[in-house]
Amino acid sequence: MRANRWFTPWLLVLPALVWLVGFSLWPSINTVRLSFTNASPLGGVSQWVGFRNFEALLADPQVWEALLNSVIYMAICLPLLTVLPLLMAVLVQQKLPGIAFFRTAYYTPVIASAVVVGLIWTWILDDRGVINEIVKALGGAGIPFLTDRWLLLISAISLTVWKGLGYYMIIFLAALANVGKDLHEAAALDGAGSVRRFWSVTMPGVRGTMTLVGILVCVSALRVFSELYILTNGTGGPGGQDNSLVMLIQQYARGFTGNLGYASALSLLLFVVTLIPMLALARMNSKADK
Repeated sequence: MRANRWFTPWLLVLPALVWLVGFSLWPSINTVRLSFTNASPLGGVSQWVGFRNFEALLADPQVWEALLNSVIYMAICLPLLTVLPLLMAVLVQQKLPGIAFFRTAYYTPVIASAVVVGLIWTWILDDRGVINEIVKALGGAGIPFLTDRWLLLISAISLTVWKGLGYYMIIFLAALANVGKDLHEAAALDGAGSVRRFWSVTMPGVRGTMTLVGILVCVSALRVFSELYILTNGTGGPGGQDNSLVMLIQQYARGFTGNLGYASALSLLLFVVTLIPMLALARMNSKADK
């Protein structure tokens, strides 16, 4: 029996193709289809409503508020989770006594459960939490970390940054390993200091990785859910003002009376919003390479 028949390669990739079509391609196509209907979680006959969901979406103040929160989230997380992990990677790359401990310590939040971390931060930032108890003991009035709209958003961003630093640090460590040491040595011989070598040698050497990290951060920030959900106990903050787009999708789609059509339209909006910074960063990187 010949082993090199034409269908042999297709048999080898068939499991991956089935997984891709069943759990990625078809759900995406079905989301587009549902966005033009008034489908509900219980199923039944759904009616075609055309662009009515998108018209309602554009007129919904909750959507614009959630979009603003998501964009602010991305705008703050992008520079912090691009620059700080790079600086940490440069630091822990040094051959210093005990540096392995710091590598492990920086990466520990990454492997911790998002739910557990969120609950710990809630316990720390609550009105009766650790920080506020210390502030009150010092004679202060307490800080409304979880009851003020903007402080709540900043608290969630701080949690995201703290938990993501170690993950992106590892990516930058891999990129720094590919930056030639001879370039640093040549720059040092020319009299360049550590800061100058960082800007002239390290930064250009990891520019592609910075673009990749920037894209990952943008996607993660725009799709934020766990941090805000746990810190707000699923309510979206005071008056639902701290909802993200993903939280809004979950709120509209959940329950027996959920509106899957409207939630699907929101999902398409999230896809478009996520695609914009990805394309912008990729464009900037391609121009820099020319």
